[in-house]
Amino acid sequence: MIHSVRFTCVLDTNVIYPIETRDLLLWFAHFDLYTPKWSKHIFDEWEDVMRRKGVTDEDILKRTTTVNDAFPDAFVENYTPLISSLTLPDEKDKHILAAAIKTNANIIVTNNLKDFPAEYLAQYGLSAKSADDFLTDIIDLNHETAIKAFKTLVLYRRNPELDEFEVLDRYRNCGLENTANYLHSLL
Repeated sequence: MIHSVRFTCVLDTNVIYPIETRDLLLWFAHFDLYTPKWSKHIFDEWEDVMRRKGVTDEDILKRTTTVNDAFPDAFVENYTPLISSLTLPDEKDKHILAAAIKTNANIIVTNNLKDFPAEYLAQYGLSAKSADDFLTDIIDLNHETAIKAFKTLVLYRRNPELDEFEVLDRYRNCGLENTANYLHSLL
């Protein structure tokens, strides 16, 4: 069995907010397929997005607390001193790179790849991948555990309850087409 928990990944807000993407990322992490990391800045952005989408403060607190409780070692600290020394196309993304450097991450999982130039990230031993590419890589490393994680996600899914194929359709609709097709081929 290939064990990929050694891959440490900082999850950008844009892969944490969409519930379909977040659920699969977190179930894969729960099954030790990789180690997730995030920061206060990332969670602040997530909270702002939820607020703009009409999520109540009570539900925001519930969601962020649940995620942090499930992965108590995921929260990166002491990364802010690095922010000012970094250069990215979008200044607002420097905190993500700083957290990745601080935690010795391998990958930044983001759907905003244009703001994380490959050559610049390589200086820090990092790369950036879209959620779809990252998830398909994880599936490729360990089919059996990935399918087990996916089936468990479906089993625990509520509001609404969906079968495996309905969940895969939702993945396709939210930009995880390769992930959905790969999982579908393994069922």
